Amino acid sequence: MQKLAKEKIKTEADVGARRDAFLDAALRPASFDEYTGQKQVTENLKILLGAARERSHPPEHILFYGPPGLGKTTLAHLIAKEMGAQMKSTSGPAIEKVGDLASILTNLSAGDILFIDEIHRLNRSIEEVLYPAMESGELHIIIGKGPSARTIQLELPPFTLLAATTRIALLSSPLRSRFGGGVFRLEFYAPQEIEKIIRRSAGLLKIKIETGAAREIAARSRATPRVGNYLLKRCRDFAQLRRGALTEKIVEEALALLGIDELGLNASDRSLLQTLIEKFGGGPVGLNTLSAALSEEQETLEEVNEPYLLQLGLIERTPRGRRATPKAHEHIRGVKQTLV
Repeated sequence: MQKLAKEKIKTEADVGARRDAFLDAALRPASFDEYTGQKQVTENLKILLGAARERSHPPEHILFYGPPGLGKTTLAHLIAKEMGAQMKSTSGPAIEKVGDLASILTNLSAGDILFIDEIHRLNRSIEEVLYPAMESGELHIIIGKGPSARTIQLELPPFTLLAATTRIALLSSPLRSRFGGGVFRLEFYAPQEIEKIIRRSAGLLKIKIETGAAREIAARSRATPRVGNYLLKRCRDFAQLRRGALTEKIVEEALALLGIDELGLNASDRSLLQTLIEKFGGGPVGLNTLSAALSEEQETLEEVNEPYLLQLGLIERTPRGRRATPKAHEHIRGVKQTLV
C-alpha cells in the first residue's frame, strides 16, 4: 500500500511538473501583435520577414543580444511561426565537436530555422565551420590528419540562423560580421510594459489579479519579463495558500517573504550595497576587495548584481573602483528603518 501511495504521489508530481512546464511555454506570445515591448526591434523584424516572404526566400541570419530574460528566445519562436518554418534549437555549450554541428546542419530542410542560444560559447574551431554555411550554404569538413587529410564540401539547403547571446563582446568579429544588418539589441522594459505582460500572463494562468497587485509586481520585476512572470507565479502560490485573490497586500507580503524590496533588489543586491556603504564608507573600492568582503565571485557581481544596480543609479564604476551613490545610501537607510 505504501509503495502504491508513493508511486501515486510521484505520478501526481510528474503530472504537475509537466503542467507547469506547459503553462510556462503557453505564456509566450503567439504573434507579434501579442508581443509587448521592443517596438523598434519588432518593427524591423516585420519588414525583414515580410520582404523575405515576398521573395519566397528564407530571411537573413539574425542575432539578438542583451541581458537574460528580455525575450530573445521568444522572438526566435515568433519568427519561426511568422515564416511557417520548422525551428531546431540548440545552444553553444551543447555543440562540443565539429561533427555535432555538421550533424545538425545536414539534417536541416529548406527554409528551416536553426536557433543557437548563448552562441558566444561556441568553440572557435566550430565557428569556422559556420562561416561558409552562413555565407554560401556550404559545409566544409576536413577528414583525416596530416598529408592524407582531405576536405569534403557538402551543399546545404537554404536556412536561417537565429542566434542569441548575453555577451556580444565575446563573439569573434568574423562571426558577428556575418549577421550583417540583422543584429538587434533588446532593451529593458518600461514598468507599464511589464504590467501589461503580467496581466496577460495572469489571464493565461487563470489568476484573478487586482490593478494594484499587477503594478506592484511590475515595479519589482527588474524591468525584465522573465522576472515578472516568476514573481507572479510565486505570489499566486502565496495567495492560493491564503485562499484569497491576488491583492496588492498579498503581493507585498509574498514579495517581502522572498526578500524582494520595492526597487526589486534581492538580499544579495542589498548585501553588496550595505558592504560598500558600511565597510568601505561608500567607496570607491576595487571589485577584487568587494568580492573578497562578500565571499562572492567577481564574475557574479559583474554579471548578476551590478547591471541592475547601475541601471537604477545605485552604484558607479570609477577608475578607482565601485562607489555607492547618494540614492543607494538613502535606500539602505530606508530598508533599515523598515526592518526596525
